[in-house]
Amino acid sequence: MAKAVLEHEWRVDAALDDVFRHLADPNSYIGLSPLVVTVRDVKMAVDERDRPVLDYVAVERFKFLRKLRWHNAIKVRMRTLPDQSKLAQSVKSPGGVRLESTVELVADGDGTRILERIDLSMPAPLKGFVTGQARSVQLFRAAELARRMSRS
Repeated sequence: MAKAVLEHEWRVDAALDDVFRHLADPNSYIGLSPLVVTVRDVKMAVDERDRPVLDYVAVERFKFLRKLRWHNAIKVRMRTLPDQSKLAQSVKSPGGVRLESTVELVADGDGTRILERIDLSMPAPLKGFVTGQARSVQLFRAAELARRMSRS
């Protein structure tokens, strides 16, 4: 298995609580990721430590050669940490791709600074594709979240 780590930091013009609420809602990821087109099967559960988690399926749409489309259903487990400033997501995708994402929110004046770390694990032949897609989505998500949270 190949591994990669992606880190990104950015700021949005919104209060930490507002950003947290937005990111803690699975439906917010439709359009927040350019690949996610549907969220379904959202269920509250508990993890192995008896902590509350949110399990859901996000459907990603990949386009190849302009005409071919592939829908990739990924299983997501979202955990919020007790201080309401961190979210963690674990993703299991077909093909042996695994993703662990941690988002930390830090109050920054009247806005919020966001620090995101993505740990990827995938079969070696998929490393270039998976890492490229994950980085592209990470940067898109930062720009889209900043747009959504802007005070106009």
